[in-house]
Amino acid sequence: MTQAELADIVRRDGFAFARAADVRGLLSGVATAEPPGWASFVQSWDNLLPDEFMADGGRYRLRRHAVLSAGPGAPRLEPPQPHYQSRDYNALNGGVARWFEPIAADVIAGPAMARILGFGCGLFGRLRPGVPWKIELHQFRIEAKAGAPGLPTPEGVHRDGVDFALVLLVRRENVVSGTTTVHDLAGKSLGSFTLTEPFDAAIVDDARVMHGVTPVVPLDPSRRAYRDVLVATFLKKPV
Repeated sequence: MTQAELADIVRRDGFAFARAADVRGLLSGVATAEPPGWASFVQSWDNLLPDEFMADGGRYRLRRHAVLSAGPGAPRLEPPQPHYQSRDYNALNGGVARWFEPIAADVIAGPAMARILGFGCGLFGRLRPGVPWKIELHQFRIEAKAGAPGLPTPEGVHRDGVDFALVLLVRRENVVSGTTTVHDLAGKSLGSFTLTEPFDAAIVDDARVMHGVTPVVPLDPSRRAYRDVLVATFLKKPV
């Protein structure tokens, strides 16, 4: 699949499920090859910290966060700043400025992240030509334990209050479920799919659709279980 074909799907449907081989091809040029620096990029998820802002009291989510600007030119890292969503978009955790530990500088500057950002800017640039972006990056690990499922979207089916969102699966370890559901703004189901293979990706036009992810549970309760994703949101910057 080409970037233009993927953009056409998002333009038509408001969302897309991009399979791993297609995403690998768009990131590395070869459907069977990982982009440069992928192994260390994946390992960086082992250094995430607990999300201290979970209003449900949950301890199942670890994360790091960064903000960048893009257009014109390559994305550039902005000074640390909080992540904020109004309660209109996040009834569980919204309404407060949430400060998270920053994504490590070497991860932001690494070749894998450069390829991912280039992919996102190129794709969403086709859908909103010439738009300058505020990009928020979120490294998420959702942990699941016996009797304590992990909730990838604890706020439920929602919008993020941005223009576009890219969700890239980095790793799944010993979990089942975690199905992405997509709905129109009236709540009608438009489709569902599960990110199961590293590089599987979900792309949503946040103004047109809502999305959610079902809980993940351990396949083998005696082993550690988690789901790692990178979420990149793109919001048009005011001019």
